[in-house]
Amino acid sequence: MVTATIFYSRYLAGRIATEERRKVEEWADAQRYIAHATPEQDILFASLLVAGQTSIPVIETDERDSITGCHNIDDAIPSTDTTRLRRLLQEFAEAHPPIVTYLDTGRTRFNRYYYGESSLLRQVRHYPMVQLGIAALFIAVAFLSLAARHRAEQDRLWTALAKETAHQLGTPLSAMEGWMAMLRESPSDPGIVDEMQRDLERLKRVSERFGRIGGPPRLEPCELSSLVPHVVDYVSKRAAARVSMTVHMEPGDEYRVMASPTLLEWVVENLLRNALDALEGSGEVRVRLHREGGEVCIDVSDTGKGMSRTDQGRIFRPGFTTKKRGWGLGLTLSLRIVREYHGGRLSVWASEPGRGTTFRVVLKAAEG
Repeated sequence: MVTATIFYSRYLAGRIATEERRKVEEWADAQRYIAHATPEQDILFASLLVAGQTSIPVIETDERDSITGCHNIDDAIPSTDTTRLRRLLQEFAEAHPPIVTYLDTGRTRFNRYYYGESSLLRQVRHYPMVQLGIAALFIAVAFLSLAARHRAEQDRLWTALAKETAHQLGTPLSAMEGWMAMLRESPSDPGIVDEMQRDLERLKRVSERFGRIGGPPRLEPCELSSLVPHVVDYVSKRAAARVSMTVHMEPGDEYRVMASPTLLEWVVENLLRNALDALEGSGEVRVRLHREGGEVCIDVSDTGKGMSRTDQGRIFRPGFTTKKRGWGLGLTLSLRIVREYHGGRLSVWASEPGRGTTFRVVLKAAEG
C-alpha cells in the first residue's frame, strides 16, 4: 500500500509541477504584457492573472541575474535581505530551469523568473513519508499487541496444562489412596489389588500422553472400530446414571487410519467428557464412525445445552471454557493432536443453543 502511494504521489507531484510551471509562464507573460501595454490596451485579464498567482514563490532577475523582485516569498525573508534571497534563488535554479521573458526585439534585455514549489506540491511530495511513518507506527503497535497477546496465551496454556496434569494424575492417585486404606482393612481381598493395577495403568497412560505432546509421535496402523468403542466403554462407566452413550458404525466397513493410539484415545476421551459436561447429568451421547471418500470421520454428538456462534469461534482457544469448573485445555490439546500430529481436522460440525453439539474429527484413511 505504501509503495503504491509513493508511486501515485510522485505521479501527482509531476502533474502539479507541470501545471505550476505553466502558471508561472502565464504569469511572466502577463507581467511583460502589462509592462509594455499602451494606454489603449486592456490589461484587466493580465492583471487578474498576476493577482491570482499567490501560491508559487518566484524571484525575478534581469539579464545580469541581479534580483529585481520577489513574489510569494516567505515573510521571514525580507525583500532587502539579498544574501538569503540569493541563496533561495540558487535553490530554485537547481530545482527548475528559469523562465525567460524578452523585453526587446533584439533579445538583449530580458527577465529571468526563478520559481520554487508551492506548499501544496511540497505536501504531496512529503505525504508518502508521512504515510510510511504512520504505517510503521501501526505495524509496531500491532506487533507489540500480538506479542503481548501471544505471551498471555502462552501463560494461560502453561497454567491450564499444569492444572490439567494435576487433574489427570489426581483421579487415579486418589483412587489408589482409597484402595490402600481398604487393603489395610482387608489384606486378603484380591479384587483390591486388581483395581489398584488398573489405576496404576491409568497413571502410566496419563504419563505417556503428556510425554508424547512434546514432539511428533510415531504413527502406526490403528483400527478405530475397536479403539473408539473401548474409550466409550471406559467413559460410560464413569458417567451419570441418566446418561446413555452409544456407538454407531456400518458393519463390515474398515476404519483404519495411521495414528498414535494413545493420543487418539485422548482426543476421543476429551470429546466425550466435553459432551458429558454439556449434558449436566442427563441426556444422550452418540458417537458415529463413517467414511467419506478417502477419509474417516468420528462424530461425537450430545443433546446438551449447545453453543452460541461466538463460543464456537473461541472454543479451541487455550483457557476458554463454558464450564464453571475447568481450565479450557482439553479441546486445545485435541486440536493440536489431530491437526499437527495426524494431519487431520477437528471442528464444531453443528451446534445450536438448547439442541446440542456435534464435534467432528476427520482423519485420512490408511491405504491397504
